[in-house]
Amino acid sequence: MAEVKAILRHVRMAPRKARLIVDMVRGRNAAEALALLRYTPRSAARVVEQLLFSAVANAGHKDLGEPETLKISQAFVDGGAVLKRFQPRAQGRASPIKKRTSHITIVVGPIQ
Repeated sequence: MAEVKAILRHVRMAPRKARLIVDMVRGRNAAEALALLRYTPRSAARVVEQLLFSAVANAGHKDLGEPETLKISQAFVDGGAVLKRFQPRAQGRASPIKKRTSHITIVVGPIQ
């Protein structure tokens, strides 16, 4: 079974926020998922939508078919590098701030 994937690394978005959107489209038809992402009012939806467009384009390049004939077989979000910063607080103290990044992967294949 032929599958193609698209990976987006070092997205400046916490994995926890990106997983909400990825969980919503996992296992769906690619065309249905694109329509769903277009009207989802979250910033992660824009990123996942672009990545899904890329995966569908990769599938088209390998002659696997149109978005209507493709299904999202795997979709997951892994944590990336964490940017560590400090914020000044009262009485000379400092609090750590972790700016998290994500690695998002989408795998599409033909519907069976």
